[in-house]
Amino acid sequence: MDTVQRLLAQLRDMEEAFDGFFEKHHLKLQQYLQLLHYELSFQQMDEVLERLTDQEKEIAFAGNTVVQTEQLLRDLETLDTHAQEEMARAQVVILHGHQLAANHHYALALIVQRCNELRHHCDVITIAIRTKRASLNRARDLLLRLEEALRWCDEGAYLLASQMVDKFQTREGAQEALQYLSCHQERAPSALKNSQDTLSLEFEAVLSPQLQSQISMVTEKLNSMQSMIRNREQCLRKLADVQVRPIQLVAPRPEPEQTLQRCKSPLFSPKHGVDFNVLNSKFSFDLLPGKRSARRNSSQPKIEVMHDFQGNRSCLYGSTTETESETEDNPEQVTRHIMKELIATERIYVDELLAVLLGYRAEMEDPSMSNLLPSALRSQKDVLFGNMPEIYQFHSRIFLQDLQGCLERPERVGACFLRRKEKFKVYERYCQNKPRSDLLWRQCSDSLFFQECQMKLDHKLGLDSYLLKPVQRLTKYQLLLKELLKHCTEERFRCELQEAVNSMLELLKSVNDSMHQIAITGYQGDLHQLGRVVMQGGFSVWISHKRAAVRMKEMARFKPMQRHLFLYDYALLFCKRRDEDSHDRTPFYSFKSCLRMSAVGITETVKGDVKKFEIWYSGREVVYIVQAPTVEVKVAWLTEIRKILTNQQKLRQDETPSLPLSDNPISDSSSATTHSYKHRGEESVHTSPAHSDPVVHSPRRTWPVPAHSVAICDGLEDWGATDLSNISDSDEEDQPSPLVAGRYRVMVESSMASTDDIIFNSGDVIQLLHEEVSGMWMVRNLSRGEEGRVLPEDLHRILGETC
Repeated sequence: MDTVQRLLAQLRDMEEAFDGFFEKHHLKLQQYLQLLHYELSFQQMDEVLERLTDQEKEIAFAGNTVVQTEQLLRDLETLDTHAQEEMARAQVVILHGHQLAANHHYALALIVQRCNELRHHCDVITIAIRTKRASLNRARDLLLRLEEALRWCDEGAYLLASQMVDKFQTREGAQEALQYLSCHQERAPSALKNSQDTLSLEFEAVLSPQLQSQISMVTEKLNSMQSMIRNREQCLRKLADVQVRPIQLVAPRPEPEQTLQRCKSPLFSPKHGVDFNVLNSKFSFDLLPGKRSARRNSSQPKIEVMHDFQGNRSCLYGSTTETESETEDNPEQVTRHIMKELIATERIYVDELLAVLLGYRAEMEDPSMSNLLPSALRSQKDVLFGNMPEIYQFHSRIFLQDLQGCLERPERVGACFLRRKEKFKVYERYCQNKPRSDLLWRQCSDSLFFQECQMKLDHKLGLDSYLLKPVQRLTKYQLLLKELLKHCTEERFRCELQEAVNSMLELLKSVNDSMHQIAITGYQGDLHQLGRVVMQGGFSVWISHKRAAVRMKEMARFKPMQRHLFLYDYALLFCKRRDEDSHDRTPFYSFKSCLRMSAVGITETVKGDVKKFEIWYSGREVVYIVQAPTVEVKVAWLTEIRKILTNQQKLRQDETPSLPLSDNPISDSSSATTHSYKHRGEESVHTSPAHSDPVVHSPRRTWPVPAHSVAICDGLEDWGATDLSNISDSDEEDQPSPLVAGRYRVMVESSMASTDDIIFNSGDVIQLLHEEVSGMWMVRNLSRGEEGRVLPEDLHRILGETC
């Protein structure tokens, strides 16, 4: 019994020992699991905080412009908001660690270390964001001061330019001008009170090389403007202090030459025929150089923006004789002054765009102005202003900053233009919308709304003058680039500047051609499928057909037809220019015919006239004799046509894109794969490759298209050429196009077209085999396997009016 009792006691002791061991082991396993979860939370939180640190480091301490700095501040505020959320989660993880430590966790030291690491990481991020915010605010303050100083300089330039020199001849006028200058001096910005070194010391913590160069540039401009104002004040004081003396019988002594030079009016003054408000309107309304506007107001002064940089300096930068003589022999100084001129006029241009958008476009949404707004203008601001907001965004946020970055190295401006080449295409949409804008303006120009807005803005010119400024500004760039190219000495930069000039000229040509293209009416299909517009222009045209009946009809036409030709990559369009009878010349082009370039050939010379050449197709079935205005125009057109035909020869194995042509169906059974020159006396024939038996879609009837008004940017090109369309084209317009052997697609279903009871369903592919002596055509319906004779008029009916 004792033995049993002893054994039972041992069992109880052993059970208690095992229970204690398992309780400790279970607690340790739980703590292991808690530590594992905590470590995972710590690792995730640590990665998040590391990403926040990297994002904070990516944000610069200062921007180069106010807009850029404000954007950096917004990015920093967004990051701060996100960081606060993540740091709140980090605080939860830290609190969880403290709870584990309070519960006597076996890994107490490790948990406390992790909590301290998270807390330190959060503090580092908070301090970094606070420091960067302070730095950005300081940089913005500096940039705002610099902008204020530049604005003061621009206002000073405008004030000097707007003062009428004629009024200076009177004492009262000189005193009034002095008062204006004194008021302007009182509004001098705070940057004027500090020297360049003082500003650099004050903002030393945020200064970057770019900001330092901007401070130098602004300081230089301020000194130049103050010098100009002092010179003007000195001149005005002399005039204001002149006392009226009695007339004496003595010969007047001429004033010293130096005094006369100091009193000379600035370049922008009315003495030079320039109104500062129309500083950007130098050009006639033609985008392309070397052409004149069809309409020009004789009372409007001719405004020259491209100054003689060796002799006449802009008033923004001084014009002393010593400076001019120095810069004449120093190309670097000349290019620097040109660059300053470009930046100054660019800033004025941006300010004018902003004034129009705020003073006119934004006012159209003001409820207090709604009673003055014409009904025709409601919801039409996108038509009136086009994409001017997009142009303003590009110039104010991108291009102006790029130009300012080129101030110290003007020769790099070529690369700047090339880098933003695609951005300049915003002007194409603006110019294409310009005719609609002009039409809307003419309808509403007398509105009280515009008069009220103009009075608020204190503009001397109406809105239409400011709507024209983007067109005028676009034409100015290539002139400034040419001037820089003239004085650039480094070959590498000369190549960039020349390429920039070429790109701007190409843009002008593209805009100009697109303005003509939108004036084409009556064409069925998408003109963009024909490729880019290579060339366009007016010609005298004669047409010759092989068919005897048509040839006899042509013999009655001795005078040429006047046609406007549009050469595309894949087609050649013949149009007739028409002018609307209205107060404003708005030409448009009535579509006549379209030739696929894959079936076109050329004869470069025609006996009897060096300005003529031939355009023919389908084995000379139809020949167009084209007379160019000049030999130079002829050579240019033949050069471009040869390029297109050569390119098509290289791509002859590629399938020609399906084009919705509205011309005679062209079929050439020739399988020629090379182009050749056949010399016949003085003729040189250039043929192009043609595909064998192409299926040509016969066009459907074109719907009537209203002849829209196209005022091409007040004469985007010389639309005022002599109108030769008085010659009657009735024969050509009434006569159906000749039928040519080849494949066609039936457009109109008919069972009565054939004398041999052939049925034609819409969509059937038919082949015209040959024309019989009776005038009927032998036709094979390839879709139904039938063959028979069909009258020509029936073929025209089932294939369409202009097959």
